[in-house]
Amino acid sequence: MADTTTFLETINTGYTFKGESFKIGCAMMDGAVVSGADVLIPFKTLNRHGLIAGATGTGKTKTLQVLAEGLSDASIPVLMMDIKGDLSGIAAAGTSNDKIADRSQKLNIEFKPTAYPTDLLTLSNQKGARLRATVSEFGPVLLSKILGLNDTQGGFVAMIFKYCDDNKLPLLDLKDFIKVLQYVSDEGKADMEKDYGKISTTSTGTILRKVIELQQQGADVFFGEKSFEVDDLMRINEDGKGMISIVRVTDLQDRPKLFSTFMLQLLAELYATCPEEGDMDKPKLVMFIDEAHLIFQEANDALLQQIETIIKLIRSKGIGIYFCTQNPMDVPASVLAQLGLKVQHALRAFTAADRKVIKQTAENYPETEFYKTDELITQLGTGEALITILNEKGIPTPLVHCMLRAPQSRMDILSDVEIDSLVSKSKIAAKYNEVIDSKSAYEMLTEKLEEAAKRDEKEKMEEEKTTKKTPAKKEKGFFDDPTVKSMTRTAGNSILRTLLGVLGLGGRSKKSLF
Repeated sequence: MADTTTFLETINTGYTFKGESFKIGCAMMDGAVVSGADVLIPFKTLNRHGLIAGATGTGKTKTLQVLAEGLSDASIPVLMMDIKGDLSGIAAAGTSNDKIADRSQKLNIEFKPTAYPTDLLTLSNQKGARLRATVSEFGPVLLSKILGLNDTQGGFVAMIFKYCDDNKLPLLDLKDFIKVLQYVSDEGKADMEKDYGKISTTSTGTILRKVIELQQQGADVFFGEKSFEVDDLMRINEDGKGMISIVRVTDLQDRPKLFSTFMLQLLAELYATCPEEGDMDKPKLVMFIDEAHLIFQEANDALLQQIETIIKLIRSKGIGIYFCTQNPMDVPASVLAQLGLKVQHALRAFTAADRKVIKQTAENYPETEFYKTDELITQLGTGEALITILNEKGIPTPLVHCMLRAPQSRMDILSDVEIDSLVSKSKIAAKYNEVIDSKSAYEMLTEKLEEAAKRDEKEKMEEEKTTKKTPAKKEKGFFDDPTVKSMTRTAGNSILRTLLGVLGLGGRSKKSLF
């Protein structure tokens, strides 16, 4: 093992940056904090994305909280996905205790209890500003990927969007899309095929089933108006601190398809809306996705490819994405390769499979002469982590065992009264919580079908009136004579019997045909 002087020199060289940075903690060697070995996070490279991983109870959530505080202090807006419901405390000041005082002294950090400017957002009926998007904003490509459609079915969805655009039928929610799908499969089929091509009944049935499956996961609450504006996620408060927007998604743990739908749409909207920025001194927005495995576990190959593409490209927009999960292997290798900052908390080795994962995880980090990485991962204490980050030149910094600073905000959730107070003071809650039900495709097509039904009823009534009028007296013809009718019927029966006899089906036999 190398000596302390060499270690201190390596850490100071590796974690000294030109621009602004944030002290997240101090390096440790042989289980003790090394004085002066500060571990800094440079703001300039925070758009290179990152990963916070570790077993339950090792301090991942608190690390996420500490990073959010440092970003807010640097006037960088933060967006956090709160799956477990334990991040709201960042809106209230923390309190010190003996453990925090001892840790702060070791790290040479002053602990200042601080409440951070926070907005609560929601995808459902929980308290907070409602996040929504219209089906039209989703677009045919993204909707097809979410539904897991093949190329033929995806082409049909694109056809429906084109039909709605040409006929000025707004697609606001899933109810609109289902109505159009049913209409073009039945009453409007001829009209659709005339201008846009042949419609497959099999495709429409499959798409309808997929949409209903999405509805069963609660997607109806997400699609609709008023659409959330990306700019409202990138606000600085009057004190110059970045706003921390917390999306409360505690009720989506058992609905991963809805969560991945929302996340992909949000990433796509951020990418489409934000201009190219190139290399910035600070990111415009940093997003933390807690329990990130929920995005990937229900994602098909097309969806994963879409996520990978956005992750690769969105950093040039000045936006950083950080995944927080228990096991680094939860994140696909193609996405994991794009993550610059890695904060690895302890992993537990209970089984042979666990040991294999730990070995794979250790191999993803830079080699170091100071630690045996695969052994150290299982021995990290709560609030300690292995850290590496990309420097300004895109080179990974030395792997360091770091004792992390404690959050200055509350390490617990807000009470219901505090949440009510926070939402009531929000500048965006009133803007997005207004219920809007604009006239859209569903209402327009329903009116059209009702008008058509009324016309049909009117025509039927007029036809019945005409039929009821006394018909003109008809002259009796040759075939109207009863005697002639009887002769004709007898001759006809004789001919029929003759034909049946020729076919072997005549006679009085009661023998079954089968």
